[in-house]
Amino acid sequence: MAISNGGNFWTATPAKDPKRAFRFKVELGNSGVLWYAKTAQRPTLSIGETSHNFMNHTYYWPGKADWSEVAISFIDPVDPDLGSDLMEAIAASGYTIPGDMSKPLTSMSKSSVMKSLGGNTGNSIRIHMIDEDGKQLETWSLMHAWIKSIDFSDLDYGSDEMSEVTVTFRYDWAEFLDKHEKKVFGTLA
Repeated sequence: MAISNGGNFWTATPAKDPKRAFRFKVELGNSGVLWYAKTAQRPTLSIGETSHNFMNHTYYWPGKADWSEVAISFIDPVDPDLGSDLMEAIAASGYTIPGDMSKPLTSMSKSSVMKSLGGNTGNSIRIHMIDEDGKQLETWSLMHAWIKSIDFSDLDYGSDEMSEVTVTFRYDWAEFLDKHEKKVFGTLA
């Protein structure tokens, strides 16, 4: 596959805008579009390497693919109550705190943490880039995703900023759909 040089992008009147960082939507499970998403990282893929030294040369081979964590920041609205929703998702994933010993202690499983986000297939978090007309340019689906951390913003009497919550997600791989909704890669055969 050759990478296109874009033709005469800089000299012609553009038919479409380039992808813009502020044109995106986030969906978790079957919640629909979350209007209070503020920032979203797109997935990062790193390919490891292995090397072999022979005489005065080093030769390299590609290794394993590793998908980095994705952080999404949200404004913390009152309705819906994001903090409550996230804590309910953690509870639904199997996390319990010590307390009433008459109740059975549970622990998290991969299945339970995925289902707690509203997705049964592991395809529970989607980040969509859209164009100026609201049409999809690309969609990233984080597969087998689960909440790794929740960071509630600091409170400050000297600030009039909106309260935020940043959620870091861990996932096994990402599926990528292009603007024609063609799956470029991401599925296991």
